[in-house]
Amino acid sequence: MAPGVRRGRGGDGVGSTGTVSAADASATGERRSASDAAGIAVLAACAVWSLITAGTHDGRPEGVLLAVLAVAAGYASGRILGVLLPVAAPCAGALTGLGLAVATPGPQISLQLGHTGATAALLALSAGAACCAAWAARTPALRLALRLLAVVIAVTAAVLGSITGLVACAGVLLCSLAAARVRRRALGLAGFAVTAVLVAGGAWAIGEDALPEGPTASLEGQLTRHRILLWHDALRMVRADPLLGVGPGRYGELSPTVAQSLLPDGKPHSAPLQQAAEQGVIGALLLAAAFCWMLYALSRSPRSTPVALTTGAALTALAVIASIGNALSFMTVTAGAGLLAGLATARPLNAEEPEHAAMGLPRPPDELTP
Repeated sequence: MAPGVRRGRGGDGVGSTGTVSAADASATGERRSASDAAGIAVLAACAVWSLITAGTHDGRPEGVLLAVLAVAAGYASGRILGVLLPVAAPCAGALTGLGLAVATPGPQISLQLGHTGATAALLALSAGAACCAAWAARTPALRLALRLLAVVIAVTAAVLGSITGLVACAGVLLCSLAAARVRRRALGLAGFAVTAVLVAGGAWAIGEDALPEGPTASLEGQLTRHRILLWHDALRMVRADPLLGVGPGRYGELSPTVAQSLLPDGKPHSAPLQQAAEQGVIGALLLAAAFCWMLYALSRSPRSTPVALTTGAALTALAVIASIGNALSFMTVTAGAGLLAGLATARPLNAEEPEHAAMGLPRPPDELTP
């Protein structure tokens, strides 16, 4: 590479005159094509497997198909809007998510969104979108205003009584601020993946009664005995047919705990356990693959590392909430997740982001080439 040429985050080489070398542009395009192809394959596999398991056990795959469609539509919209409006689009998304949460306060949450977990997930995604918009902004005043919006979203979660949402929003905001000092995004994204796996594994262990009595009793007080009984039912279905499950949409029909509930919703309140119960272990692995694909796309994104890590933090918060709740059963959440991922992997028309210069930070040594 010629002297004085800098290599920007995400692999796009930007010279002192703002030009991008043909070799770097080609490499970036190949990486993005690989992540896009992986996404298409994963989403298609999720849809096809739901049809296979539904045909085997007379299930109802419509819910899974709608979720796949929502993610795909949100991701495609994010990719388009992120090119044209890298600041305005995530800001509008944050305000929309906040509005959806505020529009259904109190008891109405359970009627319109199903569970407070969906509200917590919407607020976490909204906080992530606001932080991404702040990183894309070019003036200090606008960046500060957008970060204050993220703080307002966290405070709103507290006002609505969503402790989970407050913790998730605060975590996303702190991760976004810390991302300014991260040199290699792959390590941060790997940490997010490990976090999601640990929480999902913990839910599985609780459902199997595999934890010691002390931690189990403590967690039971937080999660409620009813939810743990739902997880027990889900794992019994997994053991009955670990390959194909009982069929999409059939958990509620076969769960004794659901049958005894006063206000049943037919869900086990854990996305991994629901996938495993209704679509077998392969279904659960496909759900994990969809999350890993989003992290992989962020690792290949031409956007700055803070934008990628902020989005990864928001998606990980969603994964954690979905592991112990019912958030992924609502299209507003799945579409929002796809939208945020699309915004964070789109390449704005003005490709160079003010990641370091605008903050007064030096560029990392590994981004300078002789």
